[in-house]
Order: sequence, then C-alpha cells, then structure tokens
Amino acid sequence: MNQAVDTHRIKEAVHWRRLIDTLLDSAQYADLVLQGGYVINVITREIYEADVAIKGEKILLLGDASELMGPSTHVENVAGKFIAPGFIDSHMHFESAMLTVTEFSRLSIPTGTTTLVADPHEIGNVLGVMGMKAMIEEAKTLPHQVRFTVPCRTPDAPGLETAGMDVSSKDMAELLTDSWVQGIGEIQGFSNVHPVYKYASHILDDQIASVAYTHSLGKTVEGNAPALFGKELAAHIISGGTHISCHETTTKEEMVEKLRYGVTVFMREGSSQRNMAECIRAITEEGMDSRRAVLVSDDMVPEDLLNDGHMNDIVRRTIACGVDPVEAIQMVTINPATHFGFRDVGVLAPGKRADIAVLSDLEQMTVDSVYLNGRKAAEKGNLTIELPAYTYPETVKGSVKREKVKASDLHISAVDRSKARVRAIEVIPDQNLTGAQEFELNVQEGVIQPCLQRDVLPLLVLERHGRGGGIGKTFVTGMTLQRGAIAESVAHDTHNLIVTGTNYEDMAMAVNRVIAMGGGIAMIADGKVVGDLPLPVGGLMTDLLSGKELADTVSNLHRLAKEELGCQLHVPFMHLSFLSLVTSPKWKITDIGLIEVDEFKVLPTVIQEGR
Repeated sequence: MNQAVDTHRIKEAVHWRRLIDTLLDSAQYADLVLQGGYVINVITREIYEADVAIKGEKILLLGDASELMGPSTHVENVAGKFIAPGFIDSHMHFESAMLTVTEFSRLSIPTGTTTLVADPHEIGNVLGVMGMKAMIEEAKTLPHQVRFTVPCRTPDAPGLETAGMDVSSKDMAELLTDSWVQGIGEIQGFSNVHPVYKYASHILDDQIASVAYTHSLGKTVEGNAPALFGKELAAHIISGGTHISCHETTTKEEMVEKLRYGVTVFMREGSSQRNMAECIRAITEEGMDSRRAVLVSDDMVPEDLLNDGHMNDIVRRTIACGVDPVEAIQMVTINPATHFGFRDVGVLAPGKRADIAVLSDLEQMTVDSVYLNGRKAAEKGNLTIELPAYTYPETVKGSVKREKVKASDLHISAVDRSKARVRAIEVIPDQNLTGAQEFELNVQEGVIQPCLQRDVLPLLVLERHGRGGGIGKTFVTGMTLQRGAIAESVAHDTHNLIVTGTNYEDMAMAVNRVIAMGGGIAMIADGKVVGDLPLPVGGLMTDLLSGKELADTVSNLHRLAKEELGCQLHVPFMHLSFLSLVTSPKWKITDIGLIEVDEFKVLPTVIQEGR
C-alpha cells in the first residue's frame, strides 16, 4: 500500500545525520558554542557548568565542547551566566494585548519566551474560522514557535449571548488539520457543568464529538474548570478526553484536587488575573509534586510586557513565593512541553531545538540574550533579528455593525417610582470571577440613576455583530469611576460593545465613538473625548501601531482613566472586558441581559420598584 511521504520527517532524519557527522567527524565543527556558563537542567533539576554546542538549529552537545570548536565556530563567552531552555507560555490570547502576533512577539522574545501557545477564541467569536485562520497565517511568517488551541464552540453559551459567528464540531476538520494548530482550546462550553447538562446538553454532545475527532488526530484538548470539585470536576475532565489543563484555578483547595485528578494546572499570572500565589501553596505548603504545574499569562496588557517582562517576570514572582528557581523554570519549560507532547523544545539536550535563554541573574530572571533556532534573536532587551510589521487583510476589519445610539436607548427604567431595588455585578480586582450585590437606587422620570457615593453605575452590553441588536442592562459596583464613561468592543467572549459610566449621555457618546472607530476603546467626560484607541482588526487588535507604540498608548489611557475619570481600578479596560464572561461565576452581563452563571439563566436587573 502506498503511503503519503511525510517530508518533515525526511528533513528531520537528514538533520539527525548531519548532527551525528558533526559530532563524530573530526573535520566538522559546531556553528556556535555558548562557553563557560551554568546549564539549567530541567530534566534532573540541576545546575552545573557546561558548554552548549549548536549546529544549525539544533543542540549538539552539553559539556566540554572544545573538540567541536573550529576556525568557523562562533564562541560566545557566557561565564557566570545561566543557560536555560527558552520559555513557553502555554495559554495566552494575542487579542487581550490588542497586538498582532508579530508585535506581541517583538516585546516577548527579548524576555526569553520562545514558544507561544495561543487561544484565538476572541477573534473566533467575532469572525469565526476566517478570523482564526488569518491569525494563524500571520504566525506562519515568524521565526519562533507559535501554536494555536482553537475553540470547538462559539458562542460558549448559546441563547445567553450572541457571537459574530457560530463555530461547532462541523468546523473542526478545517482548523485541526493545520499543522500550526495544537488542538482544542479551553472547553468553556462545559465549565458550568450542571446547568449545561440540565438545560443545554446538546453543547456537551457537540463538544464530545469535537474532542473525539481531535484525539483521532493525536492532538490535545484544554479544559476550563473554575470552582469545580468532585463529580462536576470529574465530568469536566472526562468531557475533555481525560488529559486536560485548567487555567481558571484560583484557590489552593482547587489546585490540590486538580493535581490529584491528573489535571495540568495552568497557574495564571497575567495583568488583571493573578492566581499563582494562591495556587502555588499546594506545592510550597503541601509538598505536592510540581510536574503538572505550569505558569501561564492568559491575558496581558502591552505596557506590562514592555515594563515588567513576560514569562521571566512570572517565574520571578513564583521564585519570590518560595519556589526553587530551577523548579520554577521547569514550570515554563519541561512541564508544558510534556503536557503538549512537544518533542523538540522545553529542555536542553542533544538534537533539541536551540531555543535558549541566557540569564545574568537567576533570582531576578534577568534575560541577557535569547537564541531562536540557534541564532541570536535578542540581547540586553532588544531584538537582533528583523520582524517586519504585519498588516491584516480588510476581510477581518469593519466588524462593528451597529448604528449609533441615543442616551435614551441606554436608560434602565423603573416606571412611576422614586426608588428601585436592583442587582449589580461586583468587580473583584485581579480576577475574572465576580460577586453579586443588591442596591436601592433613586429613580428620576422613570430612569434609574447611578449612585457615585456607593460606586453603583449602569453597565450595558450592546450586540454589535448585526445579529439582532439586543441590549443587556444591569449595574456594576467596583469600577470606581467618578466622572464620564468607558466603552469598548472588547468584551469576553463574544465581544459585543460594553459600556459603563456615571451618566447615560457620556455612555452613549462613548459607544458611538467606538462604533465610529470600527472598534476600540473610548473614554468620555462631560461630552468630550478624554482618550481613545482604534482596534480595527475584529474590534480587538491594531495593526497600526508597534508593540512599543501601543504600550505607550495604553499606559496613557490608564493614566487618563485615573486622572480624568477618577478610576482607581488596576487595568480598568481589561476588568471591564471580563464582566461579560458568562463561563465564569457569579453574575455577568451580555447582550441578552444579566446572567446568573451557575444557573444558566437570565435575571431581571430590577428586583422591585419602591415608592
């Protein structure tokens, strides 16, 4: 029987022979030797002095490389420095940074991150398969390893939210057969286990079909199990085919049970959601094995990437929590490589890809230089390779399909009463979990009024994909605005327009500004634009600014939010964007209305009208 020839495997075999010839033929030499450094061996959890010899894109040898140094060998003196495998971010979203893959990488590579596993479900919710494939095509132009875990379903909660495009098991073949696709991303559709099982079992059936197909291709599936224990956690694990991760673990108790169940816990430590310090207690206090503990960023703003770093900063924070430096580095190298089945990265060993981070300070995780495929890619925080800017096609732009609104369209009403008791979503800083509160608010001419003294503001989501035009209305506490309004087209996961503010007039103007920009962020105060940021790619990202330019722009917007709107909340735009994430407890808002996540149902915002 004739079988298709795997050209990649043939090329790999040729490389192997070339490496063997270099090692054993005394007339052949390494291309590059990192000499005199301390190798961080994440396989044995050791640090020892050794050279690292490299031929082409691969590692030849760790040890004494003197016999492999010839007249054309380039020798880098790294005496006193530490040589680590390049870092892996196992779960992240380019859309959250509002950057293209290229511009995110421009900021990330100099910090030692050489492999990214991205979940494109944000652009998938807006533009479906077309949007995800556009992002994947960009990644194929880059020199480092970028892989994707794609959503098997959008929206995650049909009937409770409206996405721009619907994705299901029927779309998996088109996505999963791409070699840049690692598998299925976070299976949020079955995060709310009991409500989905009871009220929407078709979601579970479709997910299982996608999971089975994914496993038939030898690819992976990632979980999403916030606050799940016992039978619910077991059901979620099985629904993902038994080998899953979870990046929504927020307590030590969750961490312990998930590790015991064999879940790879992706300890999230991003810009607005920071769970590592709590999760790591299962290891530092309970002595649990850390092989299935992995550090991830999930969602980062560009200014944090630029100012603090990427995975090196997360490792630094983990070390500060009492974890041995080599063990912490395992959590961004060999642990994720083992989870995903990556054969060529995550360790320093003969024949592996020469993706390397050279560190000048182990405790502080100061990255001195970075090598991609055996070639120096960054030094002293600066790229030494060219990454041409990438422009997206027009097909993924112009995604905001909503007409302008009036202030009266946003009013939350209570007819013929002076008081109304209402429900309000409670913001929890540095989490995507939310609380649930009730307040009595004043009513003027039939419209429920904000209460700045108690920090209770209107919160709305407006459908923007041209699929019904619904407006969900509720209140929020914890956004801390004292003036004006904020609107944006980034609202997880279906990314409709979300807006909050201290008055309905500024809120309407902020929404209309976002519509006019074709997507983005807008801040209004007293009828004037305080600051804005166009996000033309799916209403989520910009291909108009470099990573540095966007970092400076977002940093300035954060400053203006504090100084002009009085907002004291850290990264307010990111916190606002997660108030519509219906796969995370407790209350959320979508274009359908206020959602009781645990019960999979819509709640009325107005509980009762007073006198």
